[in-house]
Amino acid sequence: MDPDQGWLFAAIAEQVADRRRALGLSQTELAELTGTTQSAIARLESGGRPPRIDTLMRIANALDCELRVELRPRTRRGDSR
Repeated sequence: MDPDQGWLFAAIAEQVADRRRALGLSQTELAELTGTTQSAIARLESGGRPPRIDTLMRIANALDCELRVELRPRTRRGDSR
């Protein structure tokens, strides 16, 4: 994993954990809803491993959330475009 991308995975992990708790779900319950294991949810929430997009889609569905992925051109200093 690119160290510069760590913030992204940490932000996703925090959002998943916050939403799961807001819904009153345990890690085990979320795992059952998404077809994975409690340990996989724990690793995701701790930022231990970047999640796969299909896993994120299942988690978003289980948490009644919209998953948004966006590609934007990078901005560069001095770029006049």
